[in-house]
Amino acid sequence: MPPCSIAVLGEALVDEFHDGPVAGGAPFNVARSLSALGVPPLFVSRIGADDAAGRFVLESARRYGLAEQGLQRDTGHATGRVSVHERAGGGHSFEIHADAAWDHLDVRPAHAALAAAGASFLYFGSLAQRHAVSRAALRALAKPFGGLRLLDLNLRPGTDTPQLAGESLMLADWVKVNDEELARLAGWFDAGEDEAAQVAALMGRFALQRLVLTCGAAGWRLYGPGGERLAHGPGEPQPQLVDTVGAGDAFTAMLLAGLARQRDLPATLALANRYASFICGLRGPLPASPQALAPWRDALQALPPSP
Repeated sequence: MPPCSIAVLGEALVDEFHDGPVAGGAPFNVARSLSALGVPPLFVSRIGADDAAGRFVLESARRYGLAEQGLQRDTGHATGRVSVHERAGGGHSFEIHADAAWDHLDVRPAHAALAAAGASFLYFGSLAQRHAVSRAALRALAKPFGGLRLLDLNLRPGTDTPQLAGESLMLADWVKVNDEELARLAGWFDAGEDEAAQVAALMGRFALQRLVLTCGAAGWRLYGPGGERLAHGPGEPQPQLVDTVGAGDAFTAMLLAGLARQRDLPATLALANRYASFICGLRGPLPASPQALAPWRDALQALPPSP
């Protein structure tokens, strides 16, 4: 059976490390991973019409075989840029520069591309909603979507507000959060003290079907309605840590790929955790060559089917 179609909405940008630029943006990371994993998505974003950062993004998209029909060009706004400030031990913080092309997503061509794709899964995040234009466009696309909508909350400065988080959660069927994000959501929405109570309260409040929780070295958990824990797995150590940029995006990409390939969900999540650890051993969110992901594509294909 061919893979189901996935639509990925959101930002494409350039992460500026101290030792050089890397193409990034959580949705762009997810979309490129999916393409390399053999589950090519529709990627909907917006870059500058002709600037160096936009050319850098396009070169990376083409290297990963990512189709460009959903990628808009903006003559009035530059491709997004992020300054990455690294900390000892592998942590990092982001300085996300304002008023980028992806803040001005045009809903009309985006809607046409989405309709033509006939996607069964839709991925979206919160950062692409920081500006009124892109926020309205993303919600106009996500609200009527008939398939499964997966929110990767990915809280970042400028979009880390209770209102935006709540409105995004109301659009989602599934959500992926890390342990820090869960704690913030619990505080914002008075969701209890322990993890089980927090998950149950949030899933009930926002009518979520599934919540996937990633906890770094402490592994991952999958929750169903009522906060029932359906599956869990241990952490995956990375002895040669380079940075953690894109690890969560890698996890999400493998999750989506497993859903599209109709693979067993706990097995998919375990593979996603290993894939995220692999990414932590690289500079930036993806390897320089997509061929490095061939073993992960094979591992995905070898997963047992969903019961």
